[in-house]
Amino acid sequence: MAPFTLLYFILSVVLYVVALPLLAYFSFKQKYKESIPARFFLFKNPKFKNSDGVWFHVCSLGEARALKPVLDLLSGCDIKITTVTQTGQSEAKKYDADVRYLPYEMLLPFWIKKQAFLIVLEAEFWFLLFSVARAKGARVILLNARISQKSAKKYLQFAWFYKKLLSHVEIIYAQSEADKNRFLALGAKNIEVIGNIKLAAKILKTKEYKKPQGESIVAGSTHEGEEESVLKSFVEYKKQSNAKLFIVPRHPERFEAVFELMRRYADKNSLTLSRFSHDKEFDTDMVLVDVMGELNNIYAISDIAILGGAFRDDVGGHNPLEPAFFGCKIITGKHFFHQKELFKYVHHVQYVEPSEIHKALMASRELPPSMVEEKINLQPVINRILKK
Repeated sequence: MAPFTLLYFILSVVLYVVALPLLAYFSFKQKYKESIPARFFLFKNPKFKNSDGVWFHVCSLGEARALKPVLDLLSGCDIKITTVTQTGQSEAKKYDADVRYLPYEMLLPFWIKKQAFLIVLEAEFWFLLFSVARAKGARVILLNARISQKSAKKYLQFAWFYKKLLSHVEIIYAQSEADKNRFLALGAKNIEVIGNIKLAAKILKTKEYKKPQGESIVAGSTHEGEEESVLKSFVEYKKQSNAKLFIVPRHPERFEAVFELMRRYADKNSLTLSRFSHDKEFDTDMVLVDVMGELNNIYAISDIAILGGAFRDDVGGHNPLEPAFFGCKIITGKHFFHQKELFKYVHHVQYVEPSEIHKALMASRELPPSMVEEKINLQPVINRILKK
């Protein structure tokens, strides 16, 4: 083991020991009760069954979903997938693949088996993941790789570290020219720009719902603080429109808190309210969509999508391709730094402050639906993997 790798390993052990009380505490939280025991204690998280497969590592739900068009083109290959979050794990298990949680770095030297490829999506940069996988014979590829403008300065402060990390990578398939330049600044080599692989995804609805009468507005993938801005704007807009509002929080653990917030607005403004899990008829003025996996089905019956995650400065936005595919008029915030590449491909989007949502709703009456025109070619990636 190289001196730097050994030092990094020792630091990871020290950090693990220091964090043990917190890890034990969070293991009892619903959000982490599966992922933390698996990642930090290897509970029900054994090594992959076989060697010499194609191993994909993703973080969470969005990246796991983005894998589908790639995996469709690799039919017949021995596919392995690791994730970080429980939602990512649930999505990955829908594929014909051997699925695990990615263990904490300290455990990786003892857990990783030799694979033909390790393909890491987006910005999952773990030093021991890269170095150990490479040392055991895997060819390491970064796919859909990105470094946001907001994060670039922090990466550059540790350019020496990322140069070591990226030295284990065979090729980087970047989302954009801007991402390529940021990787070059970190000392990376062999970079190709192919665009965002999410452009290749087939966007489908899983159920057919009858569109309610009047205008339908969906607030999709919302985070704490965003729902209140949407509700304030909707109450004002409702005075001039026979509109209905569907709110789909990003995280299921917030369903109850969001419902109570909606109840306060409903009571104060004499509006009717229902929960999607109890009533799927959309008869009320406002509906909390408290069931996972329904967002595309709701986009399909909506006229306007208020896309969450970008009205705060710490989330980075969410995927605009889905509401655009279903012809929604998109309103979102100005902090979409993690989705900047995707928004580049979507036309007719209003980017506003939280206080401007009502104004954007009014303006949407005169605007065409949002739309996506661009496509992506995944064949260079597939050719490299299949030629081995």
